[in-house]
Amino acid sequence: MVKNVLSIFKIRIGMLISFSAVVGYIVAEKGPPSFPRIFLLAILTLMASAGAGAYNQYYDRDIDAIMKRTDGRPLPSGRIRLTKGVAFAGIFLIFLSVITAFFSFNYVVSLHLFLGAFVYAVIYTVWLKRRSWINIIIGGLSGSFAVLAGGASANPGFCLPPILLAVVLFFWTPSHFWSFAIAHKEDYQKVGIPMLPVILDNYKSALFILLNTLFLFISSLLPLFFGHLGLIYGVIAVCTGAFFIGRNLQLLINPTKEIAWKNFKASIIYLSILFISVIVDVSLG
Repeated sequence: MVKNVLSIFKIRIGMLISFSAVVGYIVAEKGPPSFPRIFLLAILTLMASAGAGAYNQYYDRDIDAIMKRTDGRPLPSGRIRLTKGVAFAGIFLIFLSVITAFFSFNYVVSLHLFLGAFVYAVIYTVWLKRRSWINIIIGGLSGSFAVLAGGASANPGFCLPPILLAVVLFFWTPSHFWSFAIAHKEDYQKVGIPMLPVILDNYKSALFILLNTLFLFISSLLPLFFGHLGLIYGVIAVCTGAFFIGRNLQLLINPTKEIAWKNFKASIIYLSILFISVIVDVSLG
């Protein structure tokens, strides 16, 4: 039962989104961080993400039943039969998160949590995923809104540091997911999902990934350029960026599913270390 719940609500992805929101809060908070506020922010972000994830699984249950990597999920496998209940639970979680954020923080946090969930559940899942290769580019805004929600929980006015980190997350998502899509290309072809590697060959997709990662690397240096983060962040941003670009070059040279999967895992390592370095830099700065 616990495994089914974790799968339906995509808790692992939600935890990464929640961490992104916390990083947004920390980089925007001028005084000592409030751990109760951080905890509440993380829970509300996780709720919104989980709700969007549940609706995604409800809407995609037809293609999930066909793809090898998803046919064991609770809905297509039949382990959970209350399909409309999953959709209702997802929508309920989103609105509970948004309403609680409105009264606990401010309307800007509430708005960003709603937009993040809306982009993933509606713009990406319902509208773009089955229609256009730019699906994941626009869908990547979902994570960016989590960073902005975190920043707004500390400073609801214009605050540049979380905006810059939101840009980083925006550019990170295509490099992350296109690598995943190469590794699972046959599944997406089977159900007609126009992910980039489906409409292009693996080499051209790897080239797009590398070009996008170069923009990601440049965007990761902007907080340093504008003076919002210091030497610790700068050194780690350069080192992790070089590591990720190196992985991208390996994929370009040898664009196989195995190397794409390694590139996918490298993207998670890259973002995790980069965002941890933000917390360390702010704490020691």
